[in-house]
Amino acid sequence: MRSSVLDGVRGPVFIVLTLGAFAAAAGVWRLRTPAEVDAPFDPLAQALEAGSRVANREAPVPSMCYTKTAGVSNPCWTCHTGGVGNNVMADDSLQAEYAFSDVGLTNHWTNLFTDRTRAMASITDDEVLEYIREDNYTPLRAALLGRAGGYKGWVPDLDLTRGFDAEGFARDGSGWRAVRYKPFLGTFWPTNGSTDDVYVRLPKSFQKDARGQPSREVYRFNLAVLEAAMTVDPGLLDVKGASRRVEPVDERVGNMDLDGDGVLSPSVERVRGLPAHYAGSAADVKVRRYTYPKGTEFLHTVRYVDPDEPALLSTRMKELRYSRKDEEPADDRVRNFYAEEQEKKVRGRLPAFPGTPELGLINEFGWRLQGFIEDAKGRLRLQTLEEHVYCMGCHTNLGVTVDQTFAFPRKVPGLEGWRIQDLRDLPDVPQAGHTAPETVTYFERVQGGDEFRANEELLARFFPNGVLDLPAVRRAAPGGDRDLAWLVTPSRERALQLDKAYQALVREQAFALGRDTLLAPPANVHSAVENGSTELEATGRLYTDGRLHLTWE
Repeated sequence: MRSSVLDGVRGPVFIVLTLGAFAAAAGVWRLRTPAEVDAPFDPLAQALEAGSRVANREAPVPSMCYTKTAGVSNPCWTCHTGGVGNNVMADDSLQAEYAFSDVGLTNHWTNLFTDRTRAMASITDDEVLEYIREDNYTPLRAALLGRAGGYKGWVPDLDLTRGFDAEGFARDGSGWRAVRYKPFLGTFWPTNGSTDDVYVRLPKSFQKDARGQPSREVYRFNLAVLEAAMTVDPGLLDVKGASRRVEPVDERVGNMDLDGDGVLSPSVERVRGLPAHYAGSAADVKVRRYTYPKGTEFLHTVRYVDPDEPALLSTRMKELRYSRKDEEPADDRVRNFYAEEQEKKVRGRLPAFPGTPELGLINEFGWRLQGFIEDAKGRLRLQTLEEHVYCMGCHTNLGVTVDQTFAFPRKVPGLEGWRIQDLRDLPDVPQAGHTAPETVTYFERVQGGDEFRANEELLARFFPNGVLDLPAVRRAAPGGDRDLAWLVTPSRERALQLDKAYQALVREQAFALGRDTLLAPPANVHSAVENGSTELEATGRLYTDGRLHLTWE
């Protein structure tokens, strides 16, 4: 474990700083202390008490898969599509047919049908704002470090109180680096209830030069190579034709001609093709298209929408998600794993994942995932086994993912993509292989702004009289006068209502029944389904071109 300012702490610590969240220029995480400090808590207690109980054996199937398409709305294309690279899942057939196991025929996400209007009305605007601006991350770190009896799982080692420098590196020396990216479609937009951010870290060998000495220049070089490897245009059969704009790096530190001009330059901002291997102490690690090296880590926080913060990120976290690539299977093994996943679905076999909440759950592709979620008082606690299983579906067997991930392949190119998440000034660029802006495509295919077509504010804004206002949405496209933040930011009133809805859900502590942020039960969702046609094929609304990758240039 890396050292931090909390090493040796034996109880909750609350750091009092100026009210606010992120200062974009300085990269400082500003916190405020809860009005009343709770007694020490054990963030593992709830998960340990729940034990191995998993009531919903199909928890990996998310609520969005129960959408009523009515033959006119297809949100399924965003996830179920033809894969790229070693992802041969090619699950686009799920757009045409419901293919649930016997267990999955019943929609177990019954929180979708719960009306929380009265619970939301009992929370004032001031109360919810105070709540979402409290820090529940620092107390989790302290509690895990000081837990009697030890704890062998992952302990958050990113000190957010120290912030990030101008290049997005954590000032605590932990090696974490902030990633700015275009969020995935629908549920992941602020207008639908949550904000989030992502941090990446490569193993120590990637952070050292050939002599084994720490080197930021080598680390930046290796991260630029990783960026190029994970963002290759899926339309290219040969990586020799790939070209990616990256942050300025020194070719001499890696002794590699990244831009292909035949000269080792002190500063280049283009990677053409892919080098054979990484640099420095990681020179023995091969560069693999669409594949992270063993030991790669991601930290993903899910937060409330703070309407008064420029980047909308609340201080309080709804969830803290950690993943680490413990193994790096060979290409043929990865393809076989996907083929086996397809066979399991055909046979209706229920999913199973080795691991425990304390150590995380492991998928066949070498990734270990561990998550924390709010307890009834808003403190981050370890997820139960069933809550962990919920996370595994999207990070194991979807056609759209790139080495089981979503965010990094959608990174903003170059240095602009190495800082805390912020949607301002981001253009609504198209997906790879598309010509229309991504959000335009989503709106057209879904006929709404979320999977359930339940975002009434967005419908009123961009679908006047039920017809998509294309000129309005295209204002956020490259060259337009608006940006992505303008497209997917809720009004202040809606943001506060969404925050209240989720706070009410937190108090119920029934995440095993769903964790969607909704203002009212959606009409376009099945409580149960029968396997068979989704009606989309008959109306010509099947699409096999959904991609994570984007066309930035």
